[in-house]
Amino acid sequence: MHLARFPRQRFFPAPTPLEQLPNLSRHLGGPEIWIKRDDCTVVASGGNKIRKLEFLAGEALAQGADTLVTQGAVQSNHVRQTAAVAARLGMKCHVLLEHRIETNDPAYLTSGNLFLDRLFGASIEYRPGGTDMNAAAVEAGEKLRAGGAKPYVIPGGGSNRVGALGYVGCAQELMAQADEMGLVIDRVVHATGSAGTQAGLVAGMIGMNANVPVLGIGVRAPRPTQEANVHRLAEEVADYAGIKGGVPRAAVMANCDYVGAGYGQPTEPMREAVTLLARLEGVLLDPVYSGKGMAGLIDLIRRGEIGARERVVFLHTGGSVGLFGYQPFFEAGFAA
Repeated sequence: MHLARFPRQRFFPAPTPLEQLPNLSRHLGGPEIWIKRDDCTVVASGGNKIRKLEFLAGEALAQGADTLVTQGAVQSNHVRQTAAVAARLGMKCHVLLEHRIETNDPAYLTSGNLFLDRLFGASIEYRPGGTDMNAAAVEAGEKLRAGGAKPYVIPGGGSNRVGALGYVGCAQELMAQADEMGLVIDRVVHATGSAGTQAGLVAGMIGMNANVPVLGIGVRAPRPTQEANVHRLAEEVADYAGIKGGVPRAAVMANCDYVGAGYGQPTEPMREAVTLLARLEGVLLDPVYSGKGMAGLIDLIRRGEIGARERVVFLHTGGSVGLFGYQPFFEAGFAA
């Protein structure tokens, strides 16, 4: 894997921190939990999409684009990071936001990521829940092109073979850190949604023959759908990056038992996980992705499915800005 072959814009100092969570580990009675801080990717409060956007923006500029077009839910972390990257590069940004969650809560509809989208200067269109958002983004891009713009359309979550290269690179980075620190990693756990982060990680681990399993905690789709989506994209990125032999289907593992009522719908285990990390470690998770990912990790530990003697790395995908969109839910927990 020689990632320097691909167009890239550098947006943050690497590597992101790899830190131990001793208080949480002690609270749960093991295992030894570490956290890979991809909430520390600097741009727009950070998050995992910045790694993807390094390659996506690199390709966009190589193609002469002047406008980034993308889509997501109203409180999309990806949209916020895309808008910030466009501003940083002197490009325009046009986004489509889906009302994926039916709510009249003004905190959700005006604050958090949405406020930052507007602050970064993105132009915004809204779509009802259930819209084929990637198709809608392509259509919006064509309209902009017809008007004289040079758009580059990014799928939701930045999850295609180009964006997933960012997490091939993250896998390389993580294993280099572990080797330097003398850490033997038993597994990596993270929240999985649009599939690009997990696909890149799995392909990267396979390409290095690292023999470190990656478990995605699903935040939206049922397990068969999620695993199929991740495997399909992992195969695409492996072929694109020149990883020989492809990605075995067995290497893609997702647990989708912690979604709750649906994407972006808060759950009690998520609230507990976010609160525990804040109060035990001073680390902010988010309510849609990393909060549910950590809730899954905590439950699997409590049930003994992750052993007390293991060393687990939790990949923090960022998104704490989204907490402000869910403030009433957390305030109700404080009052309980």
